[in-house]
Amino acid sequence: MKKLLFLSLIALGTSCKNGALISSNSKSDPTQYMKTITAEDLKKHLYIIAADSMEGRETGSSGQKKAGRYLISEYQKNNVSFPKGASDFYQAVPASFLNGKRNRNLPNSENIWAFIEGTEKPEEVIVISAHYDHVGIENGEIYNGADDDGSGTSALLEIAQAFQLAKKEGNGPKRSILFLHVTGEEHGLLGSRYYSENPLFPLANTVADVNIDMIGRRDELHATTNNYVYIIGANRLSAELDHISAIMNQKYVGLDLDYRFNDPKDPNRFYERSDHYNFAKHGIPSVFFFNGVHADYHKKSDEAHKIEYDALEKRTQLAFVVAWELANRKNRILVDADKK
Repeated sequence: MKKLLFLSLIALGTSCKNGALISSNSKSDPTQYMKTITAEDLKKHLYIIAADSMEGRETGSSGQKKAGRYLISEYQKNNVSFPKGASDFYQAVPASFLNGKRNRNLPNSENIWAFIEGTEKPEEVIVISAHYDHVGIENGEIYNGADDDGSGTSALLEIAQAFQLAKKEGNGPKRSILFLHVTGEEHGLLGSRYYSENPLFPLANTVADVNIDMIGRRDELHATTNNYVYIIGANRLSAELDHISAIMNQKYVGLDLDYRFNDPKDPNRFYERSDHYNFAKHGIPSVFFFNGVHADYHKKSDEAHKIEYDALEKRTQLAFVVAWELANRKNRILVDADKK
């Protein structure tokens, strides 16, 4: 791992000399905005998103729709609107699509989207994604899915708030940012597949996807520390995305980046198991931040009081600064590999 990071930083040094990574204007330092992402605010969101009143957020359920309304209310509170070209915060995902491959009698559902338009290259779009569904109620027990993926859902709200504050202060992102809460992940990455097949913005103009799925806990491989995150997929299509993730972490956050699940031969196949994959399949560079599987994964015991909010804060900050660099760098990252 250390050797991989070292080589990445050498390559980054070359790109910095060419002015490719960090620009010289005021937008190059995201620190003040990164610090607005706090454990306290993430906890506030997560206790609502993973509350019993949301009924486990099963795809298309009344509980999921209630969670969606909360997300929209937070975007409205922060003056973050729905995307240009859309009529509201919803991308309808019809039941016919959700049940097309495996009929699970799912009702109509929705992706939730919000948008900050870029100041200089608005036609180029960075997607930041997380799924807001979970598995609902089983045998009368509510599965609240605090880590999976209440953690990522809360992270998107905080990242959007930070970008919107930057915009208010005259440091809005150069490229546009689409905050995409997808439905149907638990049933086979359905919401993200629907978006990728029915994109609001051309996929050719989609620069990258930063995907956040389970970032609030630790796994058994890191029993003594939560100062880590698994980074998956960043190098599969773009060496630059991998380099950016490493250098932004080193400069601003200081997590241990664990690459073990990025191995194409990894038997867990996590690369294919979250929503970034539906972007990567279309040749869009994607990075997936993940804390690994723990004892409460897909159990009713995945509750908000078990989240390690200090870790959730740092991992959310990492996703933010990576997205910041992708949105503000001079040139969009290159697709230079074919390792889907």
